[in-house]
Amino acid sequence: MSLPLLTIQTNGPGLYEFTAQARALTKGSGLLTLFIRHTSASLLIQENADPEVKADLQAFFHRLVPPTTTPEMAYLTHTYEGPDDMPAHIKAALLPTHLSIPVHNGQLALGTWQGIYLFEHRNAPHRREVVAQLT
Repeated sequence: MSLPLLTIQTNGPGLYEFTAQARALTKGSGLLTLFIRHTSASLLIQENADPEVKADLQAFFHRLVPPTTTPEMAYLTHTYEGPDDMPAHIKAALLPTHLSIPVHNGQLALGTWQGIYLFEHRNAPHRREVVAQLT
């Protein structure tokens, strides 16, 4: 069985909106489940009107969990893939890796200012995969 797979290309840390891609999968009514197949990125439903929200969220999580090169993170031992790797895993552990969104008559039941985002936690560009299922 092959589930719909959304591919989101990232260019470093930040929030990447993919509401339109998710909306394209919504035929009929049910519950759309989105699941990211990675351990260093997350999924969020967040405001999509003011870009400052995205910038502030990114700045907050960078401050909350800085790279392993900062002295307060020197206790971390998983550093094989770079100073952003273990902090990315921590951020993904704090944030959702799956979302459930009601769909009614082909429409996502999102609020006026809500969008669906992939939150990239790594510094390097990545090709992220999100599995989608409407039930």
